[in-house]
Amino acid sequence: KATMNIENIKFDEKGLVPAIVQDYYTKEVLTLAYMNRESLEITLKEKKTCFYSRSRQELWLKGETSGNYQHVVSIKYDCDGDALLIEVTKDGPACHTGEESCFYNSLFESEDYSGFTAEKLYKLIEERKTNPSEKSYTSYLFEKGIDKILKKVGEEATEVIIGAKNNDNEELKYEIADLYYHTLVLMIEQGLTIQDIKEELAKRHVIDYKVKQEKMG
Repeated sequence: KATMNIENIKFDEKGLVPAIVQDYYTKEVLTLAYMNRESLEITLKEKKTCFYSRSRQELWLKGETSGNYQHVVSIKYDCDGDALLIEVTKDGPACHTGEESCFYNSLFESEDYSGFTAEKLYKLIEERKTNPSEKSYTSYLFEKGIDKILKKVGEEATEVIIGAKNNDNEELKYEIADLYYHTLVLMIEQGLTIQDIKEELAKRHVIDYKVKQEKMG
């Protein structure tokens, strides 16, 4: 439902407002673009991001040529009303270069910065399947097939239970990480993505919320 009052948005002297686009599931910042009133109205109507190109001086619906549409989940504006934060689910990479996010160039990283994400781990495991290596344990699992993968998932699940029964959080943390890794291997073998799982969890969250509201009502 649309609850946003465009009159609250402060467009600059050129009639534009910056729009930060964020992945609804991963919370990764995808891009920074600009909207004018018309493109914002189109975005609200179509539930897909539409921007104003300052270089071409024209409207552009994200994904119209590439197919990488961004489906709007929410639009928020800041305390001053002069910037937008748009959460989206996306059909493909946000950047025209093919990168998932436009922010892939690093200017500075602290020494303890790892840049780890579940999505990056998923892609690394996927790469081990499409381009197998003799020295890779992951490639070995894919080579052996579904029965071997399921055996490992079962073994790691048991190890998680043992770690919890031992009340040893260090052991439990280690075993949960092993189970998570092997579950990702299973997902890739079966053709499931992390987004598939997040979407399923999101559905359950909505159901739980509705049930809670019904009980309160």
